[in-house]
Amino acid sequence: MKIAQIAPLIESVPPTLYGGTERVVSWLTEELVRRGHDVTLFASGDSVTQAQLVPIVPRALRLDSRVRDALPYNIIMLDRVARMADAFDMVHFHIDFFHYPLFRNRANRTLTTLHGRLDLPDLVPVYREFPQMPVVSISNNQRLPMPPVRWMDTVYHGLPHDMYRLREQPGQYLAFLGRITPEKGPEEAIAIAKRVGIPLKMAAKVDAVDREYFETRIKPLLDHPLIEFIGEINDSQKQEFLGDALALLFPIDWPEPFGLVMIEAAAVGTPVVAFRRGSVPEVIVPGVSGYIVDNVDEAVAAVPKAAKLNRAGVRRVFDKRFTVKVMAEHYLSIYDRLVNCDGAFAQAAE
Repeated sequence: MKIAQIAPLIESVPPTLYGGTERVVSWLTEELVRRGHDVTLFASGDSVTQAQLVPIVPRALRLDSRVRDALPYNIIMLDRVARMADAFDMVHFHIDFFHYPLFRNRANRTLTTLHGRLDLPDLVPVYREFPQMPVVSISNNQRLPMPPVRWMDTVYHGLPHDMYRLREQPGQYLAFLGRITPEKGPEEAIAIAKRVGIPLKMAAKVDAVDREYFETRIKPLLDHPLIEFIGEINDSQKQEFLGDALALLFPIDWPEPFGLVMIEAAAVGTPVVAFRRGSVPEVIVPGVSGYIVDNVDEAVAAVPKAAKLNRAGVRRVFDKRFTVKVMAEHYLSIYDRLVNCDGAFAQAAE
């Protein structure tokens, strides 16, 4: 099958540091190539892939200090994809809904994975306007705020089976991995660590928009012997960071669409203590790969229990549900359904 993957331009594929969507696009692209498909990746020029790369910009927009507005570059990419679209059996978009007007008349040859939160009211009109566009959710919870759309399925993220190794013995610290932003719960993570008396290592990115929050709310909390702020880390550093942790704290306060860090932790056998928000109940198997809690008090009680979980059992959850092999097979099944359908849905919606 000839497949195009359309990635965001803000980060390279894969990203050098933080970037969940671009990381998933990379894993999927490389697995499709490994399976013998003819894959073309539309992305920034500093992306690294075994697929044919169509570079839209020289490097990731976040890394280019001259870029003030990403929209013009995305328009260029959409025009390039539209001009080449007839060469592909399937065009798989990972850029929200920006392509919809251009691809309305070829809906059955497209698929859109929605990677972000869908509970924003301004999204409702656009999805109502394009009901024929096939879409995939990355968790069932992610779908809840949406109007009726053409859901093809939920496809959970998956990463390469051999990317991380099982660490059978628990470590001596708690881990926090992600972004420093209120919705990710860094203050709660610090509070949990202090109450259980276990060191907390925080490997986190601080975006410009969250700099004030970091300086005023988080930085004063770092002056404590149990708390260590490491900063942003890359994929190669996650094996040691997550593998050597006693447990991962995921005290989120928002409708998390998926939460890639939860399966990264599972891949090394590290259990997760997570707040019951968004996708968490779909990813964590309570008492097997971690514990789901509703507040800081419950998290404090769950940490000692998580420390006793069988780490090989945590890894088995990953192997069964969250590998790139599982993800790719699921997407290929959807591609086949779309390519082989008769187009009746698209014609009826026009």
